This record gives sequence, structure tokens and C-alpha cells, in this order.
Amino acid sequence: MNAYIFPGQGAQFSGMGLDLYENSPEAQHLFEDANEILGFHITDIMFEGTAEALKETKVTQPAIFLHSVILAKTLGESFKPDMVAGHSLGEFSALVANGALTFQDGLKLVSQRALAMQKACEMQPSTMAAVLGLEDDIVEKVCATTDGIVVAANYNCPGQLVISGEIDAINAACETLKSEGARRALVLPVGGAFHSPMMEPAREELAAAIENTTFSKPNCPIYQNVTASAIIDESEIKANLISQLTAPVRWTQSVQQMITDGASLFTEVGPGKVLQGLVRKINREAQTASATFQSNS
Repeated sequence: MNAYIFPGQGAQFSGMGLDLYENSPEAQHLFEDANEILGFHITDIMFEGTAEALKETKVTQPAIFLHSVILAKTLGESFKPDMVAGHSLGEFSALVANGALTFQDGLKLVSQRALAMQKACEMQPSTMAAVLGLEDDIVEKVCATTDGIVVAANYNCPGQLVISGEIDAINAACETLKSEGARRALVLPVGGAFHSPMMEPAREELAAAIENTTFSKPNCPIYQNVTASAIIDESEIKANLISQLTAPVRWTQSVQQMITDGASLFTEVGPGKVLQGLVRKINREAQTASATFQSNS
């Protein structure tokens, strides 16, 4: 069975999407449509912008979404997912790819999500840290016993968990985790505590936008971050998308469940190869690939 997976923030690079724009009239049309919806020329930043300009949350999230979704649309007949999943932001790309959301609605929600998250980050300084080489339960226990807000945020693969929360709490947890035997506990250069209770203001703001958006019955199940299980019901998809901002990304569990349910090939659609690496760390036998654009010219 073909599983298609869609990356999240961090996969962006300068020049992303330019090959699609130059070689596919359909891609060109969708990129121009995106400029209009967003009210600024995101294509200029994607194709020619600096790494710094691409790092702005209001740019990064729509840019990765556009690269992933437009690439999926240019695959034509060869794009036949039996199941989809996306890492954090990638969940929106996955929902356009499986027909639950239109391109336009998906982009509007991603843009609103990015702005809401940016606002939440500015309300209170917060951060995230990558913890390498420890069992999940040890990391969870340290988070639970550290003063302040600190939670497990991204279960990326066995031995790689990202924690999220208040700056002082993250620093304290990192020290404890090192003493518990973590190979590394490294504060990440991110704008805030994503997938933690500190994103509650963003969750409330996005909830209203999601509730007011029409979702269709998807063509295949999506394995959502919050539950790590196959979801096909539109109201469940909406509820999980809303919860996603303050809940952990259960990527390890999602991939394991997809394999249990018959996934034989994981194809990453979008910039970078981060998810392929994670899939292979979750299961060494898993087959992975990158979706590649085939020009007709």
C-alpha cells in the first residue's frame, strides 16, 4: 500500500518550488492563486528569498504547504495514495492531497495558523529542545517533574523526542535529561513552544477558522498527529486538527500504525527528506522515496 507523507516546518530552502513553477502551467496557476489569497508575493520569497526571509513563520508554513500540495497535484495519475499523514503543518498538506480540503481553503487555514502561532509566541517567550538517546517514558517523567510548563511535543522516532514549554522550564529539563543519560538535550532555534499548552490562544483562534471551513469526505484515511490512527470522518478530522496545536505530534506511533495497516512504501511529498529518515529509524525495513516532478516538456 502506498503511504504519502508531508513534511512540516524546517524543511524550507531558498529556490523551493521554482522548478514546478517554470515547468508546469498548472503549478504556475496555483502559485499565482496563492499570491492572491495571501495578499503578498510568496513566490518571490520562495524562489529568490534569503534563508532568513523564509524562516518567518507567516512565510515558512504557507511555503512548505504550497511546495508539497502543488508537487502532489503535478504528479497526475501516478499520485494514488492508500493513506496519508503529515508532520504537524504537513497534516494540512495531507488533507488537501486526500481531498478533504480544497487547495484554497487549505492555504487560508495554514496562513491563519501561522499568524495565530506567531501571535501566541509573542505573548510569552517560550522554546523547544531536542532530546536524543533516551526512552520516551524517561523524557515524559522528567517533563512531569520539572517546575513550570514543559511537555513532550514531537515523538519523531525512537530515541528522538522534542520537548516544548517555558524557557526556564526547558533549560531545567535539559539539565536533568543530560544527567539521566541523554546523548544530547539541545535547545532549538524556534520562535516558541509549539504543540504545548502555551499555544492555547492560537488553538482558540484556529478552532473558529476550522469550524467555519467545509471539509469533504477524504479519498483515503489520514493518520493524524493527535491520535496516530486512521481517520476518515470529517468531524473527527476537524477536532483533531484543532487539538493538534496544543497536543503532541505522535509521528513514531503514526508510522508504526501505518505499517501495521499495510503501508509498504512511504513517499515524501515536499521539500527535504527529513521524514524518510525518521521512517527508516522507526522501522529499518520500511521502503521510502521522494516524490519527483516529471516535466512533460
